[in-house]
This record gives sequence, C-alpha cells and structure tokens, in this order.
Amino acid sequence: MCRKPLGAIGCAAMSAMEELDRQIVDLLVRDGRMSYTDLGKATGLSTSAVHQRVRRLEQRGVIRGYAAVVDPEAVGLPLTAFISVKPFDPSAPDDIADRLAGVPEIEACHSVAGDENYILKVRVATPLELEDLLGRLRALAHVSTRTTVVLSTPYEARPPRV
Repeated sequence: MCRKPLGAIGCAAMSAMEELDRQIVDLLVRDGRMSYTDLGKATGLSTSAVHQRVRRLEQRGVIRGYAAVVDPEAVGLPLTAFISVKPFDPSAPDDIADRLAGVPEIEACHSVAGDENYILKVRVATPLELEDLLGRLRALAHVSTRTTVVLSTPYEARPPRV
C-alpha cells in the first residue's frame, strides 16, 4: 500500500516496480536458467536493469536460490512417505526439528496444528529402508509416528502464485 499523497509520482513508480518484479519472479519460477537478456526481452527492460532487479530480489529474500529439480526415482528413491510425529512427553521442550535436522532422508519438516506436532516428507529406496528410518526417528527424537505412503503424485512442487 502506498502512503504517499494521491498523485505522488512515488506511488506509480512503486506499483510499476512491483509488477515488473512479479513478472521477473514468474519468469524465473518457470525457467530458473533464463538469461538476463531474455528476461529483459520478456519484460521490456534492459539487461542491466533486469540484473539489478534480480539482485535486489535476491537480497530481499524473494528469490532464495536456484536449484536443479531431480527425479527421485532416477536417483534410486522411489518411495515417498509423510510421517506425522508427536512427542511421547508433550511437556518436554519442543526440539524435535533440531533433533531430526541431520536425517538425510527428510526432504521437508513442517510444524503443524492438530494432533501431531510435525509432518515430515521423506524419500527412501524401499519399504525396509522406511521401516529402518521410522525406528531411527522414534529413537532420535523420542516421538510416536504415523506414516502415510504415497502411491502416486499427480503434481508436486507447484510454483507459488505471484
């Protein structure tokens, strides 16, 4: 929201800047390897102006990084599961996320409201590896678990609406 008086040039410039930044972010979400030149052509900006905007978006934390999207099955991790965890002792300090931070099979850890404290997204090679992982999680974090195995994934990692 612009707090300058109506008609002030700063408000119009701010709105235009925000829309251009949205366009840049949207283009990079679709193709993170898009060149500054191509971004400029798509937005009507010069290459150097795009470079400056992207740098500012990175500094502000809007763009947090660039990554290759890897097919889990192609790297030997075909089994995806969601594991809900809650502590055996609800009065104990909530350090579950810290205790589990070093477990490489955990792709994501979400603090949630509801019966459980956290939901973990994990990827492993086999059901036997999942069983082993569950035992390690229970011992490491002193938690009970409830597991849901994914049968198929119609879509995943959809980009946020910008």
